[in-house]
Amino acid sequence: MRSERYWKRALEQTNISINENSLYPLETEVVTSDYYDCNDFIIRKLDITKFKKKICYGPKQNPFNPWEKILEIERIGNSHQLILNKYPVQKGHILLITNSWKPQNGWLDIEDWVAIQKVNKDTSGLWFFNSSPIAGASQPHRHIQLLRRSYGEKNCPREKWFLNFKIDKDNDSKLKKSIVVSDFNFLENSTSLYNLYLELTRKIGLGDPINDEKPKFPYNILITNKWIAIIKRRFDHKYGFSVNGLGFAGYLLITEKSNIKYLKKFGPEKLLENFV
Repeated sequence: MRSERYWKRALEQTNISINENSLYPLETEVVTSDYYDCNDFIIRKLDITKFKKKICYGPKQNPFNPWEKILEIERIGNSHQLILNKYPVQKGHILLITNSWKPQNGWLDIEDWVAIQKVNKDTSGLWFFNSSPIAGASQPHRHIQLLRRSYGEKNCPREKWFLNFKIDKDNDSKLKKSIVVSDFNFLENSTSLYNLYLELTRKIGLGDPINDEKPKFPYNILITNKWIAIIKRRFDHKYGFSVNGLGFAGYLLITEKSNIKYLKKFGPEKLLENFV
């Protein structure tokens, strides 16, 4: 059994941060049944008129250098820090950030995988990474996100789709042509995890750090204790929807700008095809 010390700290700091007006949870309403009658997607409505965000004047600030101390969870080795997401999609939404500047649109390195593995030994769940604004990243400073899941809990609505990725042959699927999925085991050493990441980036056409300064395309990563998926991206916004890695995991957000008619007519999976 995991001790989940990081998770407990995340919950403690969440309560403190909310009380100090330093954390702004996204207020959403589940509206899946209004638009979709299956269980492989959860659709939430976000009222952006109530979305609170600090107004900063002058040059855009890097919120991770330095990070707000009230959001701090714990230091991870010498190179990374766990903090709370200031705009969480669920309670205890965790960010793993690099202590010093590293670009979000660069290659993940062995230190990143060492840190991910260390955190996951204590607190596990659905990891996701958005490599650039086109992939849904909101900040250029490297950060990897974790939504904690309890033992035996479903990691995401589309978990079955990823687990059956190799079994369900659909050569005409535009979505599958832009996604690579592999078995994943956090018990492997961190070098093996890093090498698997590089193998998958080559396979999906992102290149590799030996020959390419940066990945050739924006991309998302989803990681669980059983599988890893990399999604090659082409667009961030389509039909009034903005999709990051969580969209491919089965979590969709709609706002008053979203084209609901398109969603109702074609469904969430067809919608995702527009982003790859």
